[in-house]
Amino acid sequence: MTDAQVAEISPSLTLSESAARRVAALRSAEGDDGLMLRVAVSGGGCSGFQYGFSFDNQVRDDDLTFQRDGVTLVVDEVSLELLNGAEIDYVEELIGASFQVRNPNASSSCGCGTSFSI
Repeated sequence: MTDAQVAEISPSLTLSESAARRVAALRSAEGDDGLMLRVAVSGGGCSGFQYGFSFDNQVRDDDLTFQRDGVTLVVDEVSLELLNGAEIDYVEELIGASFQVRNPNASSSCGCGTSFSI
C-alpha cells in the first residue's frame, strides 16, 4: 500500500482555529490543562443522530485523538465513522455561541445544528 492510499483511508476530524481557542479558554477556566474536548454521536435528536460535546481527561481504548494548537479532540471509533472528514468549529453569532459540526457525511441536519441524518 502506498502512502497516498494510506492517506485516503486514514480517518480525519479537524478542529478549527476558533474551536481550539475556545477549548483552550474553557480548559483554562476549569483550571485543568489536561482536559480534552470529546465529541460523540448518539442516536436521537430530530434527525436521527445527534452530536454531543463534553470535556474528558481520559483516552479510552477505542478512542482516536486529533490535535490543534495544543488542544486535543477525542472521538470514539464508532462516532468517527459518522464524523470522518468533518470539522468541529466554534461560532459566535447574535443568537448565541456554540460548537458546530460541518459534517460532509450528513445528508440533512436540523435547524439547531445538533442533529443530522445520513
